[in-house]
Amino acid sequence: MSMIGEYLRVTATELGRAVQDPDWALELVEEVQDAEEESEPAPAEARHFSTYKTWDMLRFLLERAEFPVNVIHGEEPFAEDEDWGYGPPRYLRPERVRLAAEALRATTYAQLINGVDPAELASAEVYPLGWSEPGSLEWGRSWFDGLTHFFEAAARADDAMLVWLD
Repeated sequence: MSMIGEYLRVTATELGRAVQDPDWALELVEEVQDAEEESEPAPAEARHFSTYKTWDMLRFLLERAEFPVNVIHGEEPFAEDEDWGYGPPRYLRPERVRLAAEALRATTYAQLINGVDPAELASAEVYPLGWSEPGSLEWGRSWFDGLTHFFEAAARADDAMLVWLD
């Protein structure tokens, strides 16, 4: 079984409802995922985005760069329910989404991996392991780019973000 980083853009009204009714939020997640599974929208047009298995690699790189927002795990928990996957889901308020989008836009993937030795990821037991493979640091580039576009679109719409590991 894999651990996948997941995101859902929500309006401020939807965020309020999600915090009050996490079961409703989970139903919304499933509804959006099902709808977008067919159309596969680009990250800038999607409401749902996944960083696939790169979530922990991106966490490692962003923490190393002292990123100002926890875009990998979210910042504020809103449910105790384990139906969400690995640990409770969290959220980012619209102002934190805007800050994250600005910081992501200002950060290139080349900057994130500059000076990183894949052995550091192996030593830190960064999921999913296998960092000794040639080009392993390049694996996260397209996911980081997609995450950047996703957050930029959410910031333009003044959306909040639900964040969880599934």
